[in-house]
Amino acid sequence: MQKRVLFICIHNSARSQIAEALVRRQCGDDVHVESAGLSPGTLNPLAVEVLREIGLDISGKATRDVFDVYKSGALFSDVITVCDQASAERCPIFPGAARRLHWSFADPSSFDGTWEEKLALTRQVRDAIQKRVEEWCESYCELSLTT
Repeated sequence: MQKRVLFICIHNSARSQIAEALVRRQCGDDVHVESAGLSPGTLNPLAVEVLREIGLDISGKATRDVFDVYKSGALFSDVITVCDQASAERCPIFPGAARRLHWSFADPSSFDGTWEEKLALTRQVRDAIQKRVEEWCESYCELSLTT
């Protein structure tokens, strides 16, 4: 059975979009992956750029409201928040046997400095998300082999 994962952050503009793109690349068709936000904004150009640097194009992605996803009745095996803990607690509880995970990462929209300074910090966020994604995908593969 295909695993279904939803990544949630505040605006669905950077962290959840990065996580979605990285899981899609890492796991391919083995995992259905989506992302959404508590208060969807616009796609963060820093996220677009740091993913472009590693060969992923999210420039055409739209942001989505997590409550629209919830109302659609979609079921997920994992719901992963990638924002701060206080924001994560505002997320809806999805029906079914969804495992809730929390991975806290800095928000690129809060970074100060020049474009290059903010880009460097966003690369750090991308790399931290990549590490967690690799661990999650490895764990998923191990679980799939035992079931």
